[in-house]
Amino acid sequence: MVQRLKKYNTLRNQISIVFLIVMVIVLAFVAVSTYHFGGQILRDNAERQLKQTAVQASGKTDTLYGQIDLLTTQVATNQSVQQLLTRLYDGEEATFQQRQSLLTIGNTFQAYSDGIQSFEMYSAENERLFPLDDTYLFDRVAPYWVVRADYEQGRQIWVGQDPQYPNSLLAIRRISLIERSFASGGYLVIRIDPNYFRFSDGERTEDQDAKVLADSNDNVITTNSDFAEALLDQEGEQRITLNGEEHILVQETSPVTGWTTYIATPMTALASGASVLGLIILLSAVLGMIIFGAASYGFSTVITKPIFKLTETMKKAREGHLQKNKIRSSSIEINELNQTYNQMVEQTNHLIQVVYEKELIQNRAELKALQAQINPHFLFNTLNALYWLLEEKEESELAEHVITMSELFRYTIANGKRKNEWVTLQDELEHAERYISVMKMRFGERLKWKIILPDQTKTIQIPKLMIQPLVENAIMHGIEGKVKPGEIKIEVAETETDRVMVMVSDDGPGMSDELLNQVTEAMKAEGISSKKGNGVALANVHHRLLLHFAGHETGGLKIDSVEGKGTMVYFELPYYESKGERFG
Repeated sequence: MVQRLKKYNTLRNQISIVFLIVMVIVLAFVAVSTYHFGGQILRDNAERQLKQTAVQASGKTDTLYGQIDLLTTQVATNQSVQQLLTRLYDGEEATFQQRQSLLTIGNTFQAYSDGIQSFEMYSAENERLFPLDDTYLFDRVAPYWVVRADYEQGRQIWVGQDPQYPNSLLAIRRISLIERSFASGGYLVIRIDPNYFRFSDGERTEDQDAKVLADSNDNVITTNSDFAEALLDQEGEQRITLNGEEHILVQETSPVTGWTTYIATPMTALASGASVLGLIILLSAVLGMIIFGAASYGFSTVITKPIFKLTETMKKAREGHLQKNKIRSSSIEINELNQTYNQMVEQTNHLIQVVYEKELIQNRAELKALQAQINPHFLFNTLNALYWLLEEKEESELAEHVITMSELFRYTIANGKRKNEWVTLQDELEHAERYISVMKMRFGERLKWKIILPDQTKTIQIPKLMIQPLVENAIMHGIEGKVKPGEIKIEVAETETDRVMVMVSDDGPGMSDELLNQVTEAMKAEGISSKKGNGVALANVHHRLLLHFAGHETGGLKIDSVEGKGTMVYFELPYYESKGERFG
């Protein structure tokens, strides 16, 4: 009989039996317990109001910051400032009177904002133009912020505390010259009063609220509390203890400035309207503790002891000591939980060993890959050195070929600052022409070419290295086998209102119908890759066209050839000048 009942000795059944006994008593107190939800609603409403206050404070900060940003923009675009910096950019000297005029401009704009304490203007060479002294830009701000200002190309950059004036804040922006294609003409450094961002007395906050405004680097901009550092150490909305009193903390990060507003309010202030509910909840809790304590005392030890042991084992695992838990319980669920944990520990230990070995292998492979890399700049510098050597020896023709090869390699290898390898038709055809120029060194007068590119199609976007491989193919198979001179023709023509045709043709020996079919089938076959070590075959170009222009029904690469007359390879492009609108 006992053995048959053991299978029902589960944690769920134990809790169910006890709760069935206690439920009769608890039902009598259900009405009183509902007050708990009333108190919770009050706290939730107060928390929402506090969150809204943080949102409003953050919005106010954005407005104040925007005012400073607007004023500094007006200074940077001021006509007199632009003219002075343009003169310096063009290599002219600025007179003392021109620099002195910046004083009037700075004072005029400074009067529009209580937060701006002073303006400082520097040239592109980091020399201070206003105020008039020998200070350099790097004496005021770290080089990192100047680089950031250049990268943002005119946007205002928040620096933080002024190293020379600890009670002031700094911001910097690059002054772009409008008449010089927005080139860098200098820098504007703004010293700001932290009290400009102080919290207003009109905001919905209590006197005991702790408020902090911090920038994206967790530097305090303004605060009304001695617990600023404690608030900055917190993450997310939560309850914290300040000066022995529990507070609720809300945070709001501005999407404009990246600054975060922290507001911590005492729980007593939020629950001030629920004192009666608190008393009732307290009485209910005391009574419930007595009843449930008496009911659960008999089996709580049986349940909590194995769980406590398992918890201690898990804590050790969190510290890096993964070991199995050997304790057994009278409950089936706890035993299954313990067994599952032991299995997890065993698998984790195995995975740690596997991952460790893989990381060792990967690190060795990465080291070898780094050692095998070739810096393209070394190649470019070598070609440039060869160019100047040939120039010194008056080998102008060879020098020009070296420069052409350098540009050819740079176009093929260098990635620049682009994330996507897209270029204009004009760029791609210029690269193809450079390649033909290099090939002319070999073929001489046997190689001629013609390029037709209408002006309205020059800015059409095309994936990089789509035309040069076709030109290479035409030279190798169309011109190389001829004794007489041959011609390569590259033509771009509009076929429809939204499409253009790119054609590469030669007047070489052409192909028979059988050979043309073989080449076409091989080109369309899946998984075909270039057979050349450093080129891009027709198959690669064909599949890249299908990949980049999927859905545009371009049909990929097509070949027409007449034996004895020549071969034409052509493809269609959608007529879009901005690759970001459709593909990229």
